[in-house]
Amino acid sequence: MLASAATGIVGYIERFRGDVDRIFGNAHILPDMAGSPTLKLRLSAFCRLFEESAQQTGNENFGLWFGNQFQPRDLGMWGYAAVSAPTLGAALECLVGLFHYHQESSMMRLGTDDDGLVRLEYQIVDPSIIERRQDAELSLGMFLNVLRECCGSQWSPDEVHFEHPKPEFASEHEAAFGAPVYFSQRTNALLFRPDDLARPMPSRDLRLLAVMQTCLEQLGSRPSDDHLLLDRIRTAVRMRLPEGCPSLGQIADELRAPVSVIHQDLSAAGLTYKEMVEEVRRDLALSYTRQLHLPFSEIAMLLGYSELSAFSRAFRRWTGTAPRDYRAAAFDA
Repeated sequence: MLASAATGIVGYIERFRGDVDRIFGNAHILPDMAGSPTLKLRLSAFCRLFEESAQQTGNENFGLWFGNQFQPRDLGMWGYAAVSAPTLGAALECLVGLFHYHQESSMMRLGTDDDGLVRLEYQIVDPSIIERRQDAELSLGMFLNVLRECCGSQWSPDEVHFEHPKPEFASEHEAAFGAPVYFSQRTNALLFRPDDLARPMPSRDLRLLAVMQTCLEQLGSRPSDDHLLLDRIRTAVRMRLPEGCPSLGQIADELRAPVSVIHQDLSAAGLTYKEMVEEVRRDLALSYTRQLHLPFSEIAMLLGYSELSAFSRAFRRWTGTAPRDYRAAAFDA
């Protein structure tokens, strides 16, 4: 992803008396790369940077408030392209259409939900990036400020959705967005009324929009069509787990892929569908168990287990220890 998404993070870490060198070192990023309009960061390293920042500063909502103060033009060419569009609807279509130049291994989509509200959705689809709560919260905060660029600083969406479980200090999220916030959802999303799409952007400039689009196209390239099906399967499983463990047929229907093709890809990777589901559950379980505020009963539900005992048995099979003992050891280390 373009390093412009980290504009201002050094000063923000220092504001909370964090150790900049230690945080960047743990994320394997050089501090002077942050904010560059043309350099690229590995998405996994970017997510690690913000998870480390939250941990080292003691501010669990670091990403939430960083995104809340992040201005659209700080996104570099991508942000300038959006604010230069003629209307809010065009600005959001611009963000979605140019997103793959700004960030890879991720999804951004503009659609409508069953209640007629517009859904601006965002999600990392790389299944290897498990710890991504800070990224989700800062990203929706950034998108919120694009909307507020047009609608005013007091504008708020109707709803905000996050895919991660409810954090300990969740009341701050409603204060940041000025709207009801729901957790453990299928994607991260801002929901708002369609009438807002026709509002004119105050800084519309079609010439600047064209220049920024051209520059982004020269910097990046579209992802190849041979995007790994395995990553899409893992992402679909992760999204469906809170509703119960999904069957292979459900995943095939969601991906619009024949079951036989999914079997072939899994077999080529030396996996069965059951083993892949186990991998997804295990990775999420280890992440959730390290979050002290999450009861084990809720973790079991988020992983698609109907009973806590079933989750406990699975966890012991994965780690050789009980969830409670694993949690205690993680915080004694």
